[in-house]
Amino acid sequence: MRELITQLPASKIREVANAGIGREDVLAFWFGESDEVTPQPVREAAAASLARGETFYSHNLGLPELREALAGYVAGLHPAVGPGRIAVTSSGVSALMIALQALVSPGDEVVAVVPLWPNLTAQAQILGARVRRVSLAVEQGAGWGLDLQALLDAITPATRVLLLNAPNNPTGWTLSRAEQLALLEHCRRTGTWIVADEVYERLYYVEGERAAPSFLDLAAPQDRVIVVHSFSKSFLMTGWRLGWLVLPEGLADGVAKLIEFNTSCAPVFVQRGGLAAVRMAADFVPQLVARMKTCRNTLLPALAALPAVRVREPLGGMYAFFRLEGVPGGDDSLALAKRLVREAGLGLAPGAAFGDEGEGWLRWCFASRDPQRLRDGVARLAGAIGL
Repeated sequence: MRELITQLPASKIREVANAGIGREDVLAFWFGESDEVTPQPVREAAAASLARGETFYSHNLGLPELREALAGYVAGLHPAVGPGRIAVTSSGVSALMIALQALVSPGDEVVAVVPLWPNLTAQAQILGARVRRVSLAVEQGAGWGLDLQALLDAITPATRVLLLNAPNNPTGWTLSRAEQLALLEHCRRTGTWIVADEVYERLYYVEGERAAPSFLDLAAPQDRVIVVHSFSKSFLMTGWRLGWLVLPEGLADGVAKLIEFNTSCAPVFVQRGGLAAVRMAADFVPQLVARMKTCRNTLLPALAALPAVRVREPLGGMYAFFRLEGVPGGDDSLALAKRLVREAGLGLAPGAAFGDEGEGWLRWCFASRDPQRLRDGVARLAGAIGL
């Protein structure tokens, strides 16, 4: 085993979840998924595909009809993208790894905006990159924010890739259009690739907006920008493991090779489910976003009402990222999360899972079919910390 692999930290979220395995009394909000099942038309489409015997390999880049549908879906939100720039992958995390495999060599510098889902920085490390972390900061009264100049200063001609996730997991921070433009223009000058993880773009709660700001709104087809998407969040398909990449012109053939060497292709029956999801997106996704917004608007005020809680309303994503001030043990998020499982039956993700920048914070996934579960969870939290 490579020493680098043995030194990679195991998932702290899994560590907390393992502490609650077998306990039916635990209210689990630790993973980044809703407790709603995948929509029935999606399940039926996959089942029909299996019944037809579609159990064989498909094109590396995905079924042509799915790539065509995804191009149309993207074009409904952003400037038009042809199907030749779409690559279907076996999950969003696989899409991220393939994007980095296409770009990163051992010793390359990758700049990442953190705190961040740990898989992204771990992938760069696995490939031998040097990861330089630029942290978001908690702005007084305004939640998490970016020091744009600090990030621009960190990106030099020696920077191979800028790695961004916005809306952000875990903080809910979202890039503004002006920030995206400044970063894009700067990366054009330095020759830096942008890998933008935009899997939460539809889970955006600004009135009148159908999606969060995207680099696809600004980038030319030849720009060094790869955008990563997933079916997991906006279509309730976490267990299906299906995602896609929007590539600049000229990269598809190389990405097809990488898909071949990683997974060969996404399973056909899973892609059939994805096709059904895209076809129902116009009706389904806005309804899901409305339910998510209700959940956010249920949880955040209830948390904010607790005197020890420090939290700000996220513009996007599916998480409340908060800290407990003046609570014994609050600075050790992993120990605190385990204690909440053990003593209160409340399952949250420790902020330390997202890097040192998240230590002392907790992440609560508010994607709940029944908002009452969120209220019950807040009551358990209040009882556990004596409020």
